[in-house]
Amino acid sequence: MRAISAVDSVSPAIERTRNFLFRPFSWGTYLKLGLVAIVTEGIGSNLRSSSHSGGHPSDHGPMIHSLAEIHPGWVAAAVAALLLAFIFSAWIYYLITRLRFAFFHCLVHTTREIRPGWWLLREPATRFFWMNVGVGVCYLLFVAAISIPFISGVLRLVRETPPGGSPNLPLLLSLALPIIPIIFLLVVIAVLLDVLLRDWMLPHYALEDASAGEAFSAVWSRVMAEKREFFVYALLRLILPAIAMFAVFIVLLIPGLILAGAAAAVVYGIHSGFADAAGAAAVVGVLLQVFFGVVAFAFALLFGVCIGGPVSTSVREYALVFYGGRYRRLGDLLYPPAPAAPAA
Repeated sequence: MRAISAVDSVSPAIERTRNFLFRPFSWGTYLKLGLVAIVTEGIGSNLRSSSHSGGHPSDHGPMIHSLAEIHPGWVAAAVAALLLAFIFSAWIYYLITRLRFAFFHCLVHTTREIRPGWWLLREPATRFFWMNVGVGVCYLLFVAAISIPFISGVLRLVRETPPGGSPNLPLLLSLALPIIPIIFLLVVIAVLLDVLLRDWMLPHYALEDASAGEAFSAVWSRVMAEKREFFVYALLRLILPAIAMFAVFIVLLIPGLILAGAAAAVVYGIHSGFADAAGAAAVVGVLLQVFFGVVAFAFALLFGVCIGGPVSTSVREYALVFYGGRYRRLGDLLYPPAPAAPAA
């Protein structure tokens, strides 16, 4: 397979996505592969966002004025809960890593069976998982080291603010303004690490059973040889999924609002009809509301898989097509070379 530029790799990726998902077409297989693509790709991890819900302190709840007032049992329960949450999150991420390798096997070998890649690539997927854990820990340590000056500044601001008074505005601005470019830098580093690991190093793990050092060295030599193309690829890798999802959002906005309004109207009508009910009638009303709520959620999930599946699959195909032109073993699997003509 010859090397293709980052821009020219878009069309083959779309064509491979069309062939993989729709030729031949089966609803069950399409939904299965679409769901796997969404889980492994996350609609492009570039679009991932986290929401924080903040609350205002209440005067009616218990307030702790000293660390001595904290019951040791609460501390033990909090530590146990955090430990369990960490273990559960690590286990989920391990399963997603295994699924990424299985989906990689499907795309490379043009098969729709998840199970063969799940078991065949178990060892490299496990090593890739632990390598990702190490990178994640280093990244968090880097973030913590950068945050130390800001944490000390916040503590100083809290100490200098009198009870019931307003904080020092110049000091607050001196703390807030430098955070903006630093947060942007941290996001860029995280995205580049994600592209480096999943798009470029993962194929070496899956196809060569390479170590972390071997995979990184192979990727680094290719990046140094074509800096411009890899830079353009990284930009398109971020921009194209965002454009695709924005276009889908615009197209489905009105139908989605209509369906959401219809579902809300049905649930509200049932709630109003059974508002004064008692006994068995009240139970029936609750069950009907739950039923229609589940149906609405199922339709939303179905639409999400139908739309997000092709987008997520095309993102992974784009990564394979681009890097396959630089990594011969991968390129030969994507586009097998024509057999040599027999000698005369």
